[in-house]
Amino acid sequence: MDRKESPFSPVALTLTVSAALLRLIPHPPNFAPIGGMALFAGARLKGWQAYVVPVLAMLVTDPIMSHLRGAPAYSSLTPVIYVSFMLNVLLGRLFLANTTNPAKIAAVAFLASVQFFVLTNFFVWLGAEGFYSPDAAGLMACYTAAIPFFGRTLLADLFYSGVLFGAYSLVTKRLSGVQLRSAARG
Repeated sequence: MDRKESPFSPVALTLTVSAALLRLIPHPPNFAPIGGMALFAGARLKGWQAYVVPVLAMLVTDPIMSHLRGAPAYSSLTPVIYVSFMLNVLLGRLFLANTTNPAKIAAVAFLASVQFFVLTNFFVWLGAEGFYSPDAAGLMACYTAAIPFFGRTLLADLFYSGVLFGAYSLVTKRLSGVQLRSAARG
């Protein structure tokens, strides 16, 4: 009997929300699950959920994190960061929706880290009047200063993508086996 795939994936949704909540646990700067979570959401959540769940996760956790740090929840860079994570969702939808290949997941996680680095630091440079010169040398200085943060972002995106895609694969295989055994008995 053919079963129509449900637009709701409780396993993918649970993993996505869990990754968002991991953001609240103390971690090194830029070693957060959000980039990997956005890739995973794009690949495994259906339709509008793929975009809305990561944005909601950010909207809910940003004020909590800012309260814990005693800093403002949002800055002029916040929209750029959110757009960058939406690009991660798009990368997940385009390149990871039908794969469990670890090399492909790692390659797209690398691409996601690079786009985050390029996009956010370009806007840091634009908004850093007086800190970086408004020319190519200033832009390169901005990117150079951000390289240590890129390393942690890359490691986090690779790590959390691996954890999320791996956990999803394990859980769904286990659930499929349970369903097959139940169907065989019934």
